[in-house]
Amino acid sequence: MALLQISEPGQSTTPHQRRFAAGIDLGTTNSLVATVRNGKAETLADESKKELLPSVVRYLSNGEIQTGEKALSHSIEDPKNTIISSKRIIGRSTKELIQTDKNHTNEFSHTETGTAKILTVAGEISPIEVASEILKNLKNRAEKTLGDELSGVVITVPAYFDDAQRQATKDAATLANLKVFRLLNEPTAAAIAYGLDAESEGAIVVYDFGGGTFDVSILQLNKGVFEVLATAGDTQLGGDDLDLLIANWITKKLDIQFELDKSTLRYIYNKAKYAKEKLTQENKVAIDLDIDQAFKGTIILTRNKFNEIVEPLVKKTISPCRQAIRDANINKTEIKNVVMVGGSTRIPLVRQLVTDFFEQQIHVDIDPDKVVALGAAIQADILAGNKPDSDMLLLDVNPLSLGIETMGGLVEKIISRNTTLPVARAQEFTTFKEGQTALAIHVVQGERELVDDCRSLARFELHGIPPMVAGAAKIRVTFQIDADGLLNVSARETISGVESQITVKPSYGLESDEIENMLRSSIKHAAEDLGMRKLREQQVAAKRELEAIEAALLEDADTHLNAEERTKIDAAVDQLRACMEDSDSAIIKKAIKNVEQVASFYVERRMNKNIQQALTGHNVNDINI
Repeated sequence: MALLQISEPGQSTTPHQRRFAAGIDLGTTNSLVATVRNGKAETLADESKKELLPSVVRYLSNGEIQTGEKALSHSIEDPKNTIISSKRIIGRSTKELIQTDKNHTNEFSHTETGTAKILTVAGEISPIEVASEILKNLKNRAEKTLGDELSGVVITVPAYFDDAQRQATKDAATLANLKVFRLLNEPTAAAIAYGLDAESEGAIVVYDFGGGTFDVSILQLNKGVFEVLATAGDTQLGGDDLDLLIANWITKKLDIQFELDKSTLRYIYNKAKYAKEKLTQENKVAIDLDIDQAFKGTIILTRNKFNEIVEPLVKKTISPCRQAIRDANINKTEIKNVVMVGGSTRIPLVRQLVTDFFEQQIHVDIDPDKVVALGAAIQADILAGNKPDSDMLLLDVNPLSLGIETMGGLVEKIISRNTTLPVARAQEFTTFKEGQTALAIHVVQGERELVDDCRSLARFELHGIPPMVAGAAKIRVTFQIDADGLLNVSARETISGVESQITVKPSYGLESDEIENMLRSSIKHAAEDLGMRKLREQQVAAKRELEAIEAALLEDADTHLNAEERTKIDAAVDQLRACMEDSDSAIIKKAIKNVEQVASFYVERRMNKNIQQALTGHNVNDINI
């Protein structure tokens, strides 16, 4: 069962060889790189002995690019060209950022594809390019420390990252000239770092509250298989949002009546972050401020006041915990361990709320900033072939259902949420119209029944279908999700063999609150969605019935029908057409049945004529039965 057995050809090593590999935690606030040396995972430091690399990049007019501490030191004087928390920008549109992410001090452009790009003196910069600069820094650090090139890396991502965000992360690695063994969900990496994979069996909760994202995952370990049972979370909830709440409190406390410039905003955000971090250890903090035309002096923020400010946001993390437990179909009493990951879990209020909810002690032994990188390093070491005796197998899940649009704007789910990865699922579809030679395929993501209520991921077309009667063609649509959670969709007409496919790579990801709301919305609107689905299905059935009967009448009504019979059929058809837009599916269904009954004699006559024509000129002995 060793992962070595499923290595890419040429990837595994012989026993006497060792390949240098690393695990990278590409974080919102800080990033780290770790490796396994002498059988132990350790994070790697830079020349200044610092292990944490601030996830900050600054672009200069002369083409120079600064990263880490050097870039962060210019965040106040040059906020426009200094990009902070870029992980929150990956996979998002400009419109979305303007509406929801108030703590960004950068300016964004809107491209034709909708992707957000940051305006700097060096031109328009994509979030992928920003991430690549951070990865380049970590790559150089690792190779300098190890004294050789990296054979590959494992990069961690939030469990709730969608397909666009995962693909963007891989693109950033490509720009940094890194070979990615796989993308690993952060909760899984944390569990590995704690050595929980060495336990015999049991359910493990990983509560990951970082700088820009939150997710909770429930993992089950059974006979060496690490399986993610369920995951839930919010890709736009993290320590940055807590900083924004404190920054708002500061500006309100100072009673600032004028609009602050970007430099002052960044100054206040930095002060807010400082206060948050100090209050993880102390009961109060003095915030020294020097804001032109507004205030110069010190204000005091106590831990009690801090708790009061941030508690509503922190409590928002508990709802996904309940959701994950329900999805995993377990009780809280079955949970053996609760692991805390991410810098925001240092906050005493967070630890207390999580302890109270799960009713047990939590794991905080390993530095929450390092734990994910350490787990990724262990996994990278295995995938590089340095540990052939490993019997650990990781099975992640996809967070939201995937399917395609069918007639009537309905969603046909092909891979349901919380399906173990990697996975391939196929389903057969057919044509709707006579002689149809092409099929448009619309890939969507979400839990609702209608396309309008789900997220559009991609569109492609299958051409070259042989002209046939409606419903005769067989189009097999296959969804494949790899171990990184990346989706490939293919469509094949089984008779002719024509095929088309697409690697789903949307221009930007889910909106800020869309992932969290999708599951809630699907539950809230379950009965409504079911009713709407039935209505759309009956409307599609009615359209099929009308097209079939109208085509037949146009072809040979004069041959098979007298005036009275034609009038009766026309009346039934008119009645069906009139009630097609009715909101009651039962009424449409009744009208369809009425057309079938009224026109049954006509259908029988046409069938008899066709049989007679087929037999004309043939002896009964010529017919093979």
